[in-house]
Amino acid sequence: MFPELKRLIEQMGKDRGIDKQIIVEALEVAMETAARKKMGPRVEIEAHYNDEAGEIDVFQFKTVMERVLDPEIQISVEEAREKWDEGAEPGDSLGMKVDAGTFGRIAVQTAKQIIIQRVKDAERDNIYEEYKDRKGELVNGFVQRFEGGSIIVNLGRAEAVVPVSEQIFREQYKRGERIRGYLCDVKKISKGPQVILSRTHPGFLKALFDVEVPEISEGLIEIVNVSREPGKRAKISVRTKDKDIDPVGACVGMRGSRVQSVVQELRGEKIDIVPYSDDPAKYVCSALSPAKVDKVFIDEDNRAMEVIVPDDQLSLAIGKNGHNVRLAVRLTGWKIDVKSQSMATAQEEEGFKSLMKIPGVGEATAERLFKEGLKSVMAIAASDVETLSAIPGVGEKSARQWIEAAGKILDQGVA
Repeated sequence: MFPELKRLIEQMGKDRGIDKQIIVEALEVAMETAARKKMGPRVEIEAHYNDEAGEIDVFQFKTVMERVLDPEIQISVEEAREKWDEGAEPGDSLGMKVDAGTFGRIAVQTAKQIIIQRVKDAERDNIYEEYKDRKGELVNGFVQRFEGGSIIVNLGRAEAVVPVSEQIFREQYKRGERIRGYLCDVKKISKGPQVILSRTHPGFLKALFDVEVPEISEGLIEIVNVSREPGKRAKISVRTKDKDIDPVGACVGMRGSRVQSVVQELRGEKIDIVPYSDDPAKYVCSALSPAKVDKVFIDEDNRAMEVIVPDDQLSLAIGKNGHNVRLAVRLTGWKIDVKSQSMATAQEEEGFKSLMKIPGVGEATAERLFKEGLKSVMAIAASDVETLSAIPGVGEKSARQWIEAAGKILDQGVA
């Protein structure tokens, strides 16, 4: 039934990367199933692989009885002594080798199906074990086919999928074309393990720089954060503890060679490399690159910044469809409100005038409040007596009156 079985087991294990014992167990189960298919479900059957002979031995076991009530699982003392064992006694369990050649075509076909399924299951387990700890790695493969918009990638011994949600907008691939992805997940589903690749994940950009910039892979430069709008624009922030290394310059490379390799892989996605800083204002200003910043006002409590840029830099700071400022927000973790110098000036003038609507606040006092960062009626209303009275020349009584008056002005919608 299984000619040259020993060689077949070894070859199958080698070709498919499966442990020899798994194949042997599959064969034993298959032979037991085939025997029961031929001899009935109630018979007691055991199958064992004989490594020396290179074959599967199948044994049927029967219990020795004084009086036989069920011939399928019992045998008389006389028959047992005559055919199997001269010293057989009642209660003994005796096994007789069964000729596998008598199992028939259907039984053999069932056995083959079991072996194929067991081998497939073993292959799936191997694939899961191989890839489950490789999350975060770059993976190379070839486009094999397309299923409902997803790209099925041939990785060699395994298949991976790039779902529509993980594909860069407008990227197109042809069958057989090389594709690179970020291994973001490995799932166990009914069909087997599913290796999921992404080309939109921020980690993909990080992993590409890790390959292109030796200083990153060696730990001399750290990528602090990555923000992306896949296929359009991305920003990464970098830092180093080595004062002799320029982290931005190292990532850009000689004549932009390193960053261009990444851009080429991402098919033209623009990449800004930003120096990280522990100073939030400095970090945000760098993140808004290539725009230049004039002033920054920080609101620590709300983790927000008001950024003032020259009028001709406003569109650059905001970026096409807001890409630049949106990526800067994600990169730094700060809320960023970008205003042009003329917008800020107009708002300041308006705020200055609104302050003088508060009874007892003249031009000089308004200027003093302005310098302290209280630039509107709303700011006064939101303040407290302690904060206001701490300003030179402002007493507690005046502070209380101004806060109350500012609240009334806001209620009336006058400011």
